[in-house]
Amino acid sequence: MLVCKVTVALWALLLQCSADKDPLAHLSVGERIERVNSNTVYGVDEPELIEGDIAVSDDSEKNADPCTSRGCMWPKSANGRVYIPYVIANQYTDRERQIIERGLDSFSSVTCIRFIPRSNERDYISIESLSGCYSKIGRTGYAQTLSLARSGCVYYDTVQHELLHALGFNHEQTRSDRDSYIRVAWENIIEGKEHNFNKKATLNQDTSYDYNSVMQYHKTAFSKNGLPTMIPIPDPNVPFGTATEMNNNDISRVNRLYQCCE
Repeated sequence: MLVCKVTVALWALLLQCSADKDPLAHLSVGERIERVNSNTVYGVDEPELIEGDIAVSDDSEKNADPCTSRGCMWPKSANGRVYIPYVIANQYTDRERQIIERGLDSFSSVTCIRFIPRSNERDYISIESLSGCYSKIGRTGYAQTLSLARSGCVYYDTVQHELLHALGFNHEQTRSDRDSYIRVAWENIIEGKEHNFNKKATLNQDTSYDYNSVMQYHKTAFSKNGLPTMIPIPDPNVPFGTATEMNNNDISRVNRLYQCCE
């Protein structure tokens, strides 16, 4: 028993030491994505990003929810499961690939989503280490890039966040009903970044707003002065934007959108 306790304590210490060496490890997923993407120079062939990490092709996509405007879903098979092919670029180390695969596999035990290695399917997700962390919303057809840059994006919660985008989900703060739950402090937002807080006509799957969804950004996202850009109402002190993985609401929304048997 003593040996077991020492081993557990040693393992916890090793994890803590590893986290201490990584300045991004302690951040919430929203904070990490914003920090990485705001310091990234994007290539000429990479898409424009809105809301920090959503890739768009043109202006018509900026304020639209693909699930209501054109359809965003991946097809369901006859057995009720949704198989989504993927490829992972050879840029990653074995450890990084394991983190990505763990994020992919995390959907299989709680939803009907199954991410599967691609064979010859036309539509698939191509996971690559490009400039920052980003994804399109929903299925777009053919090879769609999901960027997880090795420098800052290969974390379990970040993988889940970007995959949820690829499944069709927007950020929580752009929900159609968000004004009943948060006040956007426009006066604290960086000039030119206000569009990142535009509401969308989202499908909310009859679920309530969730301050700690893995899709909720932190209170000071896009702040010009360190003050909150989003303030919960009626209680401004509730925990906000601190998720480190999908929670029950995130899982429920996937199951409802894809009509999985919960």
